[in-house]
Amino acid sequence: MSYSPRVETFRKLHETGCFVMPNPWDFGSARWLRGQGFKALASTSAGFAFTQGRADQDVPRDAMLAHIAELVKAVPDLPVNADFENGYADTPDGVAANVKLCVATGVAGLSIEDATGRAQDPLYPFELAVERIRAARKAVDETGSGVLLTARAECFLTGHPEPLKEAVRRIEAYAAAGADVLYAPGPKTAEEIRAVVAAAGGRPVNVLVYGDYGLGVADIAAAGARRISIGGALARAAWAAFIEATRLIAEEGSFRGFAHNGPSAPLNPFFSDDLKARS
Repeated sequence: MSYSPRVETFRKLHETGCFVMPNPWDFGSARWLRGQGFKALASTSAGFAFTQGRADQDVPRDAMLAHIAELVKAVPDLPVNADFENGYADTPDGVAANVKLCVATGVAGLSIEDATGRAQDPLYPFELAVERIRAARKAVDETGSGVLLTARAECFLTGHPEPLKEAVRRIEAYAAAGADVLYAPGPKTAEEIRAVVAAAGGRPVNVLVYGDYGLGVADIAAAGARRISIGGALARAAWAAFIEATRLIAEEGSFRGFAHNGPSAPLNPFFSDDLKARS
């Protein structure tokens, strides 16, 4: 079966080696990352939420779908993977319906996580979580798109008392349920990454890098991962500089926060040339 060029490219990227898939939060950041030579991009729910004056996990489904479609439009020659949170539904049927809406944006991949967004019960019960992935698998297959389905085990990020053990259990089950790519955001050591890779049973594994904890691309690749994403890390880096600069102005009347600012170059010439190339 043949798929769209972007889907075909995305699938091939997962076959060998390890690639970095950074996460833009708007049209401009997507174009910049494309210009740096990255082969695929992914949305960041947190990065986009902040641009809308909302907390992560607080963007309505239709607003997120519109944003994902904008990223797809921004880089028509690159695969885009959608951070589709929990599928914007609790039930398997709801997840399936929303997955089809996400596929319709033109993405090459999408992820479904098992976090509920509710503090009192942060993870879906095991059996329900597996059924949700099965439903997402069936929905993607019914579209005939070949879009890659990533299943996320959110045990580390939701404060589970035994995050690695539970993540391994869920990753094994999600692989059996038909996920194309497995993802347990949170491991910070090569040993933990290897455990997740083993649980995936030969299917590609995505590793999240959201801070500097001593592992580079080569280290993560050596641990067996096929894909590295950085979530909202770039957006948070931009916000961190913004927050510190505004704090210094407000509290000290100082502009020291601008000390490391570069000139508008290379942004102005890059975007000028980029606009001409895509017009």
